[in-house]
Amino acid sequence: MTFNLDEAILAVDELMMSAVESDVEVLQDASRHIISAGGKRVRPRVLFLAHQAMGGDRVDDAVRIAAAIELVHTATLVHDDINDHGTLRRGRVTINQRWGRTFALLTGDFLFTVVYQMMAPYKDLNITFSQATTALVEGETLQAAAAKAGDLNRETYQRIVAKKTASLFRAAALLGAELADADQAHIDALGEYGFYLGLAFQVVDDLLDLTGDPRLMGKAAGVDMAQGRGVAAAVGGNGHAAVGAVAVAEETDDDPLFAVKQRLVESGAVEEGRKMAAVLAGQANAALDKLPPSEAVDGLRELINLVVDRDH
Repeated sequence: MTFNLDEAILAVDELMMSAVESDVEVLQDASRHIISAGGKRVRPRVLFLAHQAMGGDRVDDAVRIAAAIELVHTATLVHDDINDHGTLRRGRVTINQRWGRTFALLTGDFLFTVVYQMMAPYKDLNITFSQATTALVEGETLQAAAAKAGDLNRETYQRIVAKKTASLFRAAALLGAELADADQAHIDALGEYGFYLGLAFQVVDDLLDLTGDPRLMGKAAGVDMAQGRGVAAAVGGNGHAAVGAVAVAEETDDDPLFAVKQRLVESGAVEEGRKMAAVLAGQANAALDKLPPSEAVDGLRELINLVVDRDH
């Protein structure tokens, strides 16, 4: 197939749907339930544009690897909804809400294992891929530990986000470049871009958890803040601030989310988070300055703006 970004994204969706075919009906149905709900597909876009920027034309392989990355991301969403007792994801009931926690856990595991089959042909690329998925699990674990201890601070937050989110964005950029046999300097620059884009994405995501419209986001707001997680809790002091606000609200019959938001806005944490996202966006743009100019590089820059300026 010729390289067209929109067509490539559609091909990713189609491949994901076919990849989760199973004679165990609940696994297939639950997997397709969340895949068909859509999503931003930012990570596949990063991979495709990075591949194009390096002159790559291995579209079918890029689609396969991008689908594998998106399936890993989707698996983490399924597991996140279990941990957070989430009931809505991408405008649909979550898998754990519809099929129960046990089947949700198994569906997340299934999505992870499907990826092994998809990545089997790509020997050296699997090193980059596996390093990212390992970091992702480490980041989720660090986040759970920090939330339990109630001691989230800026340093811990940055470490968590670097592992749980930025690692997969970085891998998408690296894999796109590596698939195109790019030179190491350009591979490193794209990896740097993906890393900072991933950090910015998560900071904005955490801010939207507090300030976003649940109808646009397709999920409940305030989950992270109520549990003392996210960038505003990190830069606003620590997780105790948010949890404390919830406790006070419950005692006074106030809206817990409003109480958290008010406390964090008054502390300047939300504005600090926005500034942090802008700085990270600037670092992602600076990484692209190391690449030869092209339409694909322009597309990568546009993606930064879409990530930072989004409302869901």
